Amino acid sequence: MRHLFVALSASLLACGFSTAAHAAPKRPPITGISHISLYTTDAAATSHFFVFTLGAAKAPDPQNAAGQRFYINSTQFAEVLPLPAGKSPAELDHTAYTTTDAKTLRAYLAAHAAKPGKLETASDGSRWFEVRDPEGNVVEFVQNPAQPHPMGNANPIGHHMIHVGFVVHDRSAEDRFYRDVLGFRPYWFGGNKDGEVSWVSQQVPDGTDWLEYMLTPSSRQLSQRSLGVMDHFSIGVVNMAETTAKLKAENRLGSDAGGPKIGRDGKWQLNLYDPDGTRAELMEFNNVEKPCCSPFTASNPTP
Repeated sequence: MRHLFVALSASLLACGFSTAAHAAPKRPPITGISHISLYTTDAAATSHFFVFTLGAAKAPDPQNAAGQRFYINSTQFAEVLPLPAGKSPAELDHTAYTTTDAKTLRAYLAAHAAKPGKLETASDGSRWFEVRDPEGNVVEFVQNPAQPHPMGNANPIGHHMIHVGFVVHDRSAEDRFYRDVLGFRPYWFGGNKDGEVSWVSQQVPDGTDWLEYMLTPSSRQLSQRSLGVMDHFSIGVVNMAETTAKLKAENRLGSDAGGPKIGRDGKWQLNLYDPDGTRAELMEFNNVEKPCCSPFTASNPTP
């Protein structure tokens, strides 16, 4: 009888573990950047920047009728929204990443007490939901529609959004969400001076795009210009010299664009700015010099 009780208890215990494991689903792949969502005070001027300067394809926004999308390829884009009251023009509305299964990823985050919003379906068939990271930044996860967006005659200056960046005050708190829960991986870190950490790059778990923490003390008051430098997105280019020559020849460089330079990560970069000061960073995929501060610990993105 005792043996029967032990066997029954073991069976019930196994069922309990099975139920608990089922309640916390395995995280589905997070494969890259979907988009970045910006504000504008002048929709026409911002449209000119994205279409003329960056060469993006303009389209209606299937998620938000008040917005516009500017595609740099058939699945990655910048979303531009009217500036809400009380917001700085250089703030981000949100950043977004692609997943193969939005419903399961939402369940996964709910099981980890992240409090995701409801699962939505946009008019293009994409599925998505929002969640806030530990510092209150809105993050979207998007399952792409069955039919990618047609690019038409658009000819973007670069065809891959390789990273997005925003202000972070507490690296450890953000790591608990992006690394411990979501599985983002270290890629590189550095600063303006050796031994100083100002930028921390975390690569998506199932791809090569990355998120860049722009570390800033919470006591520091940021101007619109400084905020626009930090809240940014980056488009990969194969050859910076050729890219810069093309932009100059076609009169597409604004007056605030400096010349290309090699960043502290050893990669060529060129900074452009939209009319509200948000930085669009063109960057070569591979470094040409040894990076400062830390080596790269994951693969570089590709065109």
